[in-house]
Amino acid sequence: MIISLANQKGGVGKTTSCINLAAALAAKNEKVLIVDLDPQGNTSSGLGFFRDKIKNTSYDLLINGLPAEECICDSGRKNLWICPCNIDLAGAEVELVEKEAREQILKQSLSPVADRYDEIFIDCPPSLGLLTVNALTASDAVLIPVQAEYYALEGLSQLLETISFVKKNTNPRLEIFGALLTMVDSRTQLAKQVSEEVRKFFKDKTFRQEIPRNIRLSEAPSHAKTIFEYERWSKGARAYANVVKEFLKRKKNFKQDKSSHQIDE
Repeated sequence: MIISLANQKGGVGKTTSCINLAAALAAKNEKVLIVDLDPQGNTSSGLGFFRDKIKNTSYDLLINGLPAEECICDSGRKNLWICPCNIDLAGAEVELVEKEAREQILKQSLSPVADRYDEIFIDCPPSLGLLTVNALTASDAVLIPVQAEYYALEGLSQLLETISFVKKNTNPRLEIFGALLTMVDSRTQLAKQVSEEVRKFFKDKTFRQEIPRNIRLSEAPSHAKTIFEYERWSKGARAYANVVKEFLKRKKNFKQDKSSHQIDE
């Protein structure tokens, strides 16, 4: 199953969620690939893949036509692989414009290897350009991290419009897998209000488990560690472990729903 983590608003815990959901799933013997499609490269560096040590990247996959096998690296963790990126990817938006079937390139590139993994997570950039459209076109579903702050839902309408555009034009099977509340400070009334708003907006698509604001989650990437490697008993680690339990149940239901739709058709 291919899932894009997307929100054009930066700083919402998208990369943190990508790394730690992948790590938690890998620990449950799921084979997981992360594709870093954010030119900032924080997912790559957060797993220890720094710009000067990366040979082939998601840029080479999209622009230079390298096979996925040559761009995927073993993360050094059981069941977890990554297609890293570096700053070269920042120019890809412009270069993709000239490509034929430009929205389909990532889908075509991942197709030969997709069956090797139980999950492929694509960490999208905080924008709604061609990189994000490529990710959504390649995906079965979208997971939307939403920060528990005052303007949480501002701008989400644009993301939902982009999802609708992709669904209509390049990927009719695309669905919203869920919304995940992040950086929640449960002591504040604001966080409670935002949580209520998000749950009202996304209804049962919202994960029951919320990700708390947690200093250990903030520190882990600077040590190139997942939260489970850095502080496995922290609130953040326990929260992501609970999200993964929900994730696997949702995935099972998602696949069943897809199968029933195909039969109906």
